[in-house]
Amino acid sequence: MKTSALYTGSFDPLTNGHMNIIRRAARLYDELTVGIIVNPQKKPYFTLEERKEMITEALQGFENVNVEHFEGLLADFVNSRGFDVVVRGLRAAGDFENEIQMAQMNARLFDKKVETVFLMTDPAYSFISSSTIKEVHSLGGSVEGLVPDEILRRMDEKK
Repeated sequence: MKTSALYTGSFDPLTNGHMNIIRRAARLYDELTVGIIVNPQKKPYFTLEERKEMITEALQGFENVNVEHFEGLLADFVNSRGFDVVVRGLRAAGDFENEIQMAQMNARLFDKKVETVFLMTDPAYSFISSSTIKEVHSLGGSVEGLVPDEILRRMDEKK
């Protein structure tokens, strides 16, 4: 039986910390969907279309990974698509507190027995967040090595 996993986030922008989780999850599951969450409460730096395009470009060569986007509840998307696993990345203890609450609520909303799996990011990326990347880049600081080259190029073009 094939195992289908979902890794979600706003990915605005995709970081090397995200890539670390994607790379590892792609080895663990037969199929991995990178799901871009549309959060109406956030004003994104990149449009949804730009994010999907950039992430797809950064994931070239990943045979079992695809990129999609969705709005609304994570559980609704999981239920409608029949995912077996939801992958969440953790950087620090604070992430765990947030993520465990969301996972427990989602467990109540999932139609079937869907597992939430937490993967710790590589310590080399544990300080990276999309918000920090955007802030440092907008103020002229270097984020080279913290985001995929394709993403950095697009960020530089947007300046």
